[in-house]
Amino acid sequence: MAEKRDYYEVLGVDRNADEKALKSAYRKLALKYHPDRNPGDKEAEEKFKEAAEAYDVLSNPEKRQKYDQYGHNMGPQGFPGGGGGYYSGGGMSMDDIFSNFGDIFGDLFGGGRGMGGFETAGAHSRPRQRKGKDLRVRVKLTLEDIAKGVTKTLKIPTLVKCSHCNGTGAKDGTAFTTCPTCQGSGHVRRQVNSIFGPSQSTVTCPQCHGEGKIISEECSYCHGEGVERKEETVTFNIPAGVADGMTLTVRGKGNAAVRGGVNGDLLVVIEEVKHPELIRDGNDVIYNLMLDIPTAALGGSVEVPTISGRARVKIPAGTQPGKVLRLRGKGLPSTEGHGTGDELVNVMVYIPETLNDTERAAMEQLQGQPDMQPSQSVKDRIFSKLRHIFD
Repeated sequence: MAEKRDYYEVLGVDRNADEKALKSAYRKLALKYHPDRNPGDKEAEEKFKEAAEAYDVLSNPEKRQKYDQYGHNMGPQGFPGGGGGYYSGGGMSMDDIFSNFGDIFGDLFGGGRGMGGFETAGAHSRPRQRKGKDLRVRVKLTLEDIAKGVTKTLKIPTLVKCSHCNGTGAKDGTAFTTCPTCQGSGHVRRQVNSIFGPSQSTVTCPQCHGEGKIISEECSYCHGEGVERKEETVTFNIPAGVADGMTLTVRGKGNAAVRGGVNGDLLVVIEEVKHPELIRDGNDVIYNLMLDIPTAALGGSVEVPTISGRARVKIPAGTQPGKVLRLRGKGLPSTEGHGTGDELVNVMVYIPETLNDTERAAMEQLQGQPDMQPSQSVKDRIFSKLRHIFD
């Protein structure tokens, strides 16, 4: 499978391009590679689809933000880790393109897909399908949840199809009459002058919006809206390795569309609960370990917390403050499938603030011993690390 090109490169715009620049660039490419201008040219068709995919992502602020952060690793549900881009599930079909960007093709070709004097009808003259509004919820996750992934079940107030009219908005779901404007066909013809000369286009009927019928008597329960409010139970999976602020898109679990169409989506925003002892750093976690002076000097073993429980760590004799001990594989999994992070144990040494007489005497006895003073090599090593940190 060929490697996907950068979406900004596909459209020929810089990364700061605004909505107007994106639309202008896409219009030019759509005109150049439009199937009606390149009949039978598979390469032109693929470029046409590629441009549409790029424009679909970059013209949507939320998708663009994820793409700028994760590139083509943005999965089909809005998570990183898809490996094949936002449309890794199979790409945009021609129906998707003409349905989603019909307004742009209307500008280019006079309202339909046609050009060059040909009449167009059929699949690409169908109206854009109504879509219900998206819902957004926040879900709190602990590091333990994030480490292994979880299944969540939520009760969410949402709009569903009206049970009295089956979402049609008409009384008993049957109170319709044939649209007088299009005579039930759902579309009308119009003559336009496009950039390629006169053409006749088939466009969606403005009165019935392509349905071919209009409501003669509204449903009294939903007042013709076709929706009612209910509390729905939604179950979804959250993969391991997600991070605070990421958004999971659960397709079709948002509000129902007014008078038919497709449901909106449920947008699940991840909220990471801070761990009482561990600090997250990407896929790694950090634990600040405070050692007493004897253990740091003599060595030993101590117990430290991990995401999955407790673990014992060996402390080498002469361990210095600032030393980092690494526990391999004790971090969080990568959503991109690149393995698991580590736990980094950052060593600190506790210096007593108060001493009793016995402790003070012991310290005074050790104070003058040669090995209790840092050697020049130790100083150089520590100072070198400090310079590296602050540089």
